[in-house]
Amino acid sequence: MSSSTTAVSPVLRVAPAAPAEAASYFRASLAFHADVSDVAAALAAGGDPGFVVLDSRSTESWDQGHVPGAVHLPTALVAEQAGQLLDRSVPVVTYCWGPGCNGATRAALALAELGYQVKEMLGGFEYWAREGFPYETWQGREQRAADPLTAPVDAENCGC
Repeated sequence: MSSSTTAVSPVLRVAPAAPAEAASYFRASLAFHADVSDVAAALAAGGDPGFVVLDSRSTESWDQGHVPGAVHLPTALVAEQAGQLLDRSVPVVTYCWGPGCNGATRAALALAELGYQVKEMLGGFEYWAREGFPYETWQGREQRAADPLTAPVDAENCGC
């Protein structure tokens, strides 16, 4: 007697969520996260972007490079200093080093617990620099060429 087994794809071992459940999840995700390219576009448009960018890293990291116009407030100091540096009526977009660091998540949590509207910038400073956006260091403004693995080479945006 032979038995026939159908291999189940590792992707489908757990079935996808129902469309309505997926829509709810992805809508919520967008309420909590901002894309590096969207943040850069909003800042580059001029005028008031409607939010403030907050760098939650150490002073040494800030000096190494940060988003122009960002407020520097290390995560450990959020509870103590946020009220002096931020307006509760203005949404805050936090970032740290990159996807491997959860400092921006911890800062966003601390801010939310203090009553701020907050989003986390996906990719952090790493993707800001890798996508070719200008940044400031203790020595002045710098900019790298866009990494073709993270940003389109010959287009203004990725179209997503």
